[in-house]
Amino acid sequence: MPGIVGFITKTGSARAKAQLNCMVKAMQHETFYETGTWIDESNGFFIGWVNRKGTAPAAPVIAQDGSNSTLIFSGEDFSKFDSGPAATNGHHRPLDSSYLIDLANTDSRFPACLNGRFQGFLANGSEGSLFNDRYGLSRIYYHEGEDGFYFAAEAKALLAAKPELREIDPRSLGEFVSCGCVLENRSLFRQIQVLPAGSKWTFAGKALKSKGVYFESAEWENQEPLELEPYYSELRDRFASIVPHHFGDYKSIGMSLTGGLDSRMIMAWQRAQPQSFTCLSFGGPFRDCYDVTIAKKVAALCDQKHETIRVGDEFLAEFPHYAERSIFLTDGCVDVSRTPDLYINLKARNIAPARMTGNYGGEVLRSIRAFKPVEPPPGLFHSDFTPNVKKARETYRQIADVGPLAFSVFRQAPWHHYGLLCLEQTQLAVRTPFLDNELVRIVFRAPKSTLSSNDISLRLIADGNQALRRLRTDRGLAGDSNPWFSAARREFLEFTFKAEYAYDYGMPQWVAKVDHSLSSLHLERLFLGRHKFYHFRVWYRDALAKYVREMLLDSRTLGRPYLERGMVERVVAGHLKGDQNYTTAIHKMLTLEYLHRLFIDAQ
Repeated sequence: MPGIVGFITKTGSARAKAQLNCMVKAMQHETFYETGTWIDESNGFFIGWVNRKGTAPAAPVIAQDGSNSTLIFSGEDFSKFDSGPAATNGHHRPLDSSYLIDLANTDSRFPACLNGRFQGFLANGSEGSLFNDRYGLSRIYYHEGEDGFYFAAEAKALLAAKPELREIDPRSLGEFVSCGCVLENRSLFRQIQVLPAGSKWTFAGKALKSKGVYFESAEWENQEPLELEPYYSELRDRFASIVPHHFGDYKSIGMSLTGGLDSRMIMAWQRAQPQSFTCLSFGGPFRDCYDVTIAKKVAALCDQKHETIRVGDEFLAEFPHYAERSIFLTDGCVDVSRTPDLYINLKARNIAPARMTGNYGGEVLRSIRAFKPVEPPPGLFHSDFTPNVKKARETYRQIADVGPLAFSVFRQAPWHHYGLLCLEQTQLAVRTPFLDNELVRIVFRAPKSTLSSNDISLRLIADGNQALRRLRTDRGLAGDSNPWFSAARREFLEFTFKAEYAYDYGMPQWVAKVDHSLSSLHLERLFLGRHKFYHFRVWYRDALAKYVREMLLDSRTLGRPYLERGMVERVVAGHLKGDQNYTTAIHKMLTLEYLHRLFIDAQ
């Protein structure tokens, strides 16, 4: 993901400059990326950046003024819309960041006064500070070495500068296998950590001076709760004010539109001119899923354009390329099941360089928990490795011992959701109003009952656009029909949702045997494509069978010390035959193999 990179060191300048160029080059993945460096040899500051041409949130600014300050900033700040001289009368100018250096020098709260996802380095004479956003979603990896402090938006930049760091951390790998992500600000690599959210670490004398934070989650968690109506009033007013600002220049943004609540809340309050931006939906090979059919209706009601990006034969033909690329671009923070997201965002960039999304709406307003530990198939991993998987369950239990909203925004977002965000932002800028600082602060004062229902979301839609409230969602919410019909419709949609999940991922082994015996009936055609646009169980079995066999039965894969060779062979044979379902296990094994080939074996 585009961002900043660099180190603070006492080593000689020639070697340091070569290292910095090596780190920057390691993050220059696309032809539409721009790079640059800034060096202050006298104070040991060697800083670089990579950004997408002409777009935020990865458009760094080198801003210098008479006070001898320099700011390298990557990200997007929306604080200027709240108050003060930097306000822009409701028109977002994401590349106009000249006010930031003034803010850094005049506001003692900096960077706490910023509102968005960002990372940066501020040099003020002989002192410097490295900082990130409150949620840690603009991730910074770091390594504390004897020769200096290294940091980068991508771990691969550290691996390029310090090849001796190419070593997997077994505990982190166990968490990735169990939870789908690494927990507690660790990375997959043994000596590389992740900067905690809300950090401001300072440097002086060419070395790390202090590890400070400018924001503690308790600041929001310990507020007094509000009654329902005052809470909703504050929430609605804030949401209504921020949505138009996040849209900014309508012509340069696409609206990622689904059949659910979160993107519809945004559409209810966007207040854009007719036909001023394009709504995007993602479809699959079997039929138009509910996301597509409902999104078309939402776009029409709001008088906006709509396009569908389809994942089908073209994607499957190039799947190995996209799979390897997805793991590489994210430093292994996603598994290959997210490969379609790289494909669709690459296509979306051809429509607009930025995407507005409903990301984190359910997590913030309804405290949706998106991940938990999952047991791998018995016998797949070697007994020497399985204690790491078991330890992950205990670590998860400990980190989950907080309020549901705190878990969603301060744990789930930066650890579990980061990988997908990183993958998306390699191609375009991604925006969402649901992590606005003031909005989240208000939600921390919500009556508990509102965080376990859809009522607030539906009410926000109705207050913004009644026509959208009358349109049923992909799970049967909203609509104006009689209660009996609505309940029946919701039951039917829930059934189709769960049935599709079974055919995509969750089919028990005994059901897989029955389904295989009835394969001539092609029962999956009844369910696949209604809610999802990707279908890995049948793809691995059919279109990608040769690829799965070649990757997982390769001698390098079978020789990995944490895998049990015999079980790997049985998994591949059973799934490709069709009488077993090992979709998630194949995801994990393919991802781990790419991780080794790309980052460990590639010395």
